[in-house]
Amino acid sequence: MIRIVIIEDERLIAEELKQRLSVLSNEVNVKTVLSSVRDAISYLSTENEIDLIFSDIQLPDGLSFDIFQEVVCKVPVVFITAFDRYIVNAFEHNGIDYLLKPVDDSDLLKVLRKYQMLGEHFSSRRTFYNLFATTRKRIMVKKGMMNMSLKLEDVVLFYTENKIVYTIDKEGKKYVCEQNLSLLEEELGNTGFFRANRQFLINAEYIKGYKSYDKVKLMVDLAVPVTDQVIIVSQETAPYFRRWMNEI
Repeated sequence: MIRIVIIEDERLIAEELKQRLSVLSNEVNVKTVLSSVRDAISYLSTENEIDLIFSDIQLPDGLSFDIFQEVVCKVPVVFITAFDRYIVNAFEHNGIDYLLKPVDDSDLLKVLRKYQMLGEHFSSRRTFYNLFATTRKRIMVKKGMMNMSLKLEDVVLFYTENKIVYTIDKEGKKYVCEQNLSLLEEELGNTGFFRANRQFLINAEYIKGYKSYDKVKLMVDLAVPVTDQVIIVSQETAPYFRRWMNEI
């Protein structure tokens, strides 16, 4: 069951959205409809049993972005508005989609399918990660001809270059790793590592922060300067990176 909260100040629009979602999927349960920034902050501050939020952007007492600046919310949000000028802000506030009014049924179906696919993806990965969560504390790497056992807590990142995977530790030392980045991502996904893009798998313990880049992407700032290359999180991955940073 997808537990949904709708944030919309126009009652008829909210009721129509509620009805359409219920018709489109029998897995939908609209828990409540909120009509203001104030009401949403109050509700989300105490209610954790939510899977997905549909939110208008312009509300009577401000923009819905104000809600997510006041409340630590780990729930994905679908923003609905008549304007396209807020798209950058949307993806900086847990946005997984941005729908322009009038919204049709095909748009809503795509959103529900996206949410379900993401849920299945992360659920299956969590099950797989649990196999390694209590045992995987080291990684085998190579320095020249020497095989070495490196503590995962000392690894800043893994990255690929010219089809070779390298490891950088907290002292800036560079090693070769014989596993490919995708396999490492699967094995280390529950140990504090995040796949920022096709090239980088980074350790949360060494992330100093991040900032907006090229409007809808993110640039990661590491506490340990280990490479001349800029680490960029893509537009599609940015919302999940923010959620991951809030959850670790």
